[in-house]
Amino acid sequence: MDRTQGQVDPAEPSSGPARVVTLTAGDFTLTVNPVDGSEIEPLRPGAERARPRKRDAAGRAARDTAARPPALPGAPASARLTPAREEERARLVRLLSHGRSVRLTGPSGSGRSGLLDAVAADCAGVAPDGVVRLCGYGQQQSGELLHALYAAVYEAPDERPLRPDREELLARVREIGAVVLLDDLEMGGAALDELLRATPECAYLLAATPDTKAPSDASHLEEVFLGGLGRAESVEFLEAGVGRALTEEETAWAGDLRFASEGLPLRFVQAAALLRQRDELNGTRGGDEDEEPGVFEERPRDAAFVPLPTLAEGAAPAELLASRVSESARAVLRIACALGGELPHHAHLPALVGDTHADTAVAELLGCGLLTPVGTRYRLASGVARQLEEVGYGDPAAEEARTAARHYAWWTGHASVTPERVAAEADAVLAALAGADVVAAVLLARTAAPAFAASLNWEAWERVLRSGAEAARKAGEVAEQAYFHHELGVLALCEGRLERARAELEASIGLKGALADKRGTVAGRRALALVTDREAAGAAAVSPPLRLAPPVGGAVAVAAPGPVAALGGAVPVAAPGPTVPVALAAPVGPRASEAVTAVVPARRDAPANLAEVFAEPFPMSLKPSPAPALAPPVAARPVAGSRKRTVLLAAAGALTVAALGTVVALAVGSGDEETPAGPGPKVSSTTPDAPAAGTDTAGEPGGNDSAGDPADPAGAGAGSGADAGAVTEAEPGATPGEGAVAPAPGASRGAGAKPSGAGTPSRKPPVVPPKTSPVASPPTASTSPSSSPSASVTPTTTPAPTTSASASTVTGTGTGT
Repeated sequence: MDRTQGQVDPAEPSSGPARVVTLTAGDFTLTVNPVDGSEIEPLRPGAERARPRKRDAAGRAARDTAARPPALPGAPASARLTPAREEERARLVRLLSHGRSVRLTGPSGSGRSGLLDAVAADCAGVAPDGVVRLCGYGQQQSGELLHALYAAVYEAPDERPLRPDREELLARVREIGAVVLLDDLEMGGAALDELLRATPECAYLLAATPDTKAPSDASHLEEVFLGGLGRAESVEFLEAGVGRALTEEETAWAGDLRFASEGLPLRFVQAAALLRQRDELNGTRGGDEDEEPGVFEERPRDAAFVPLPTLAEGAAPAELLASRVSESARAVLRIACALGGELPHHAHLPALVGDTHADTAVAELLGCGLLTPVGTRYRLASGVARQLEEVGYGDPAAEEARTAARHYAWWTGHASVTPERVAAEADAVLAALAGADVVAAVLLARTAAPAFAASLNWEAWERVLRSGAEAARKAGEVAEQAYFHHELGVLALCEGRLERARAELEASIGLKGALADKRGTVAGRRALALVTDREAAGAAAVSPPLRLAPPVGGAVAVAAPGPVAALGGAVPVAAPGPTVPVALAAPVGPRASEAVTAVVPARRDAPANLAEVFAEPFPMSLKPSPAPALAPPVAARPVAGSRKRTVLLAAAGALTVAALGTVVALAVGSGDEETPAGPGPKVSSTTPDAPAAGTDTAGEPGGNDSAGDPADPAGAGAGSGADAGAVTEAEPGATPGEGAVAPAPGASRGAGAKPSGAGTPSRKPPVVPPKTSPVASPPTASTSPSSSPSASVTPTTTPAPTTSASASTVTGTGTGT
């Protein structure tokens, strides 16, 4: 699997060549380079992956051996089940033989692992793919367990390691038919249901503790609870561990211990170790009580009699047991406490402890019941770590963790160490990484990450990368931090997590750009380009192109020209004319993979011609605001006439409004103020020399809004206040309701004048030249010119003018000339 060159000197690990491993991950080719970082590229178009094949009998035997804990120096301990456990063993074998999955529930120390070993021996020939042993310790999701099951049953067709993507993984594990023994299960609910659904041809024996999350009702698992030992069974089990018959005092002590420990077999294994140590200290073991101790023996010559342990010591025996083991064994216990209960492989203990015979301490601790097997390794038994930390075994934890981290950094970086051996020590390496200082943590993560990636243990790979990135950030190692972010981005890309991959790769590219690392920047941009391609492919698959769905019948209603929707909530504009149905050449229907957008029909209340369109924005007559004291004004009707005339009037009105709006703005900016109109009648007239033209006089009773000027025969007199450009056209014989308001007796008021007290209209009507010359009687109004804008005007009552033709009253902002 590894590609090494040359010979490696064990004494100089740094002189060995770097391990560069090329593997296939889904649709990508991943090259793990410990020096410059991993490189990822898509598979070549012509490259076809060979179908993985299942292991044969020899391969399954080697697989089972690798799944067990390592063999320890010395004679192996014989495991024997009690009669109660034999009945449960037969029941489990019967259920698994019928294809039923079972959940074996029991507290820690109830003997679940020993019962699984016995069941595995009986179910060897039940399933076509044999028995597969997995460890669920620390696994909260089903993904890694499925990959472990795939790796246990299938083997790569060539020398290149293969990690399938999720689709291929689910397709391969569905074909597996095996009895799966999953010890130390820590998941339940939906995650467990996913594992069971993905492997319908497998029968599971799941060993879990009572505090593990329960499975769902849809899992259909058989529940088997593993209880404690009975009184007779506990005495028999204790006698088998001690190797002799118990005395009456020891039998009574065993009964009390069973009551305190609820009959857990682990407590009786530890109790048997206490009795053996007591026999050795009292000199009554092996019939050598009359022999004189030698010079090099640890037993003193005048040894005092050691009584039976108390009930409290029997229920929590870790301190007493640790005090009676060898010094190397106690040093191993300190290392295990520093690593959170994880015990390194016995081959590492001589280097960690400093004793060449420290590897034998594992068997000694295992016989005392202080260790328990977990998967392919050993760790402290349940409750042992807490009991040892209370008596000071956890005080040198920081120093022990730093020593273990530096040792593993040297070992994982050695070119002679295969990635499989590093993966077997994953838990101890991660524990040392968590307890070490930032400098040692960065060094260990940098050397262990490529080995985890090459061994396909990607959960450990991700955990070590995240720990290394955090340690590099605290230590200020920018280059190492960029490496960890790059590896996290590559890992996320291989697993299909595109958002995470983009974030990690962009962070890595930024850090490498700050370091002027051109080679690393190019590698990061290549991986980022793959992320962009996958995102584009995913967006194209999720969002199909949009099409317009025609109405049923094969015809589309098309307006000539279609309605135009204006922004801001304006009224749509449509040209007059009927709706023309256009027949399609062939009926067009939406495809199955395309989204359909419905056609929204045009508004039914749309204006029919341009006159109605311009009548809304530019009304031909003012619409005064309603006044509380007066009756509501009568709305002016549209001016009758031909369509051509209406269009011309609207165009002229638009130009006039633009011109007069500028004049109004100049007048307002010059400081002129409008005097509010009073309730009485008023007369507004100006002379050519009046400085405040267009200013209304308020507060005078009986005044008018406007009156004709003798000097202005066309009727272009002063307007009402600041309102300029108001035009009112009257036809001969028109009534006040037809576009004009009837003047009050004795007052002259234009058709477009506003009532007293009304607000200023917001729109100015256009000025239209009159068709006939207006005839107006000369008004008799006395004005007093003043230089002040608030000059007073004395109103006088004039007779109402009589006209025989249409008259127009124009209000302007000029001087009235």
